[in-house]
This record gives sequence, structure tokens and C-alpha cells, in this order.
Amino acid sequence: MSKPQPESRGRLSRRTLFAGAGTAGALAAAASLLPAAPDTTEPEAAARPTPERGGGYTLSDHVQQYYKTTRI
Repeated sequence: MSKPQPESRGRLSRRTLFAGAGTAGALAAAASLLPAAPDTTEPEAAARPTPERGGGYTLSDHVQQYYKTTRI
């Protein structure tokens, strides 16, 4: 009987490749069977009337947060 050849560290064996592909497929199948997460988004805020002279910029909360992050 001949000695088995040692595997090189930089190459994937066929067994490892197929094991990884099988694991990925099993995870994808399991994820498709999980129930969907409930929709936690809040309903849209009431629409504001359109300004008469154009514009319409409002300083919203997320814009204020951005401005706070840009201060030095």
C-alpha cells in the first residue's frame, strides 16, 4: 500500500469544497423555511401642505443628527 499524499495548505480538496457547498445549501434551505420578520416600520407621517413659494426644506431629526456629527 502506498502512503497517502499530504495535502498542501493553500489548496482546497474536493471533499472540503463539496462540504462547504452542502452547508451553504442547507443554510439557504433552512432560512427559506423561517417565518418572515414582522414589519416594524412606523406609518408615514401626515403629509404637509406644499409651500406656496416653493422650497419646502424642513430641518428633520435625521438632518439635525447629521449636523451634530459634522461638528468638530
